[in-house]
Amino acid sequence: MHPEVEMLLRALVATILGGAIGYDRQRHDKPAGLRTYMLVALGAALFTASAEIALGSDGPFDLLRVSAAIATGIGFLGAGAIMRSGEGNVRGLTTAAGIWVTAGIGVTVGAGQWILGVGATLITVIVIAVLGHPAIPTPGGSTSHHRDPDPTTNR
Repeated sequence: MHPEVEMLLRALVATILGGAIGYDRQRHDKPAGLRTYMLVALGAALFTASAEIALGSDGPFDLLRVSAAIATGIGFLGAGAIMRSGEGNVRGLTTAAGIWVTAGIGVTVGAGQWILGVGATLITVIVIAVLGHPAIPTPGGSTSHHRDPDPTTNR
């Protein structure tokens, strides 16, 4: 298979996997939805695949540097998703974390690690969709509305 065709296939798979995560976020009217997650995964896969083509998979391809640059850039995007209300409530942490993980999945698939990318997507969907259910049981047996604690006060 021609290298660019393989890279395009990787980008397509990453986009689909990002969509699997973004679908649930969109369904629940979260700040970042289907398109955002798809584009994050696609972009990460493209940067990774393009670096591999440009630098050569047999040569000095340095996935670590590419991954670090993507993680840094995505950090800024994720930071934009985090909001703090006047009452001190922090919102958007799960969205920011989901964007960050989705970029990691894009890098993984862009590097040709298909199984790891699909597995990470399944884990992410379970964490976001299943564990993120509004009423989850607490150790005492009752249900409560889940809310990520404020990282500055841990409340």
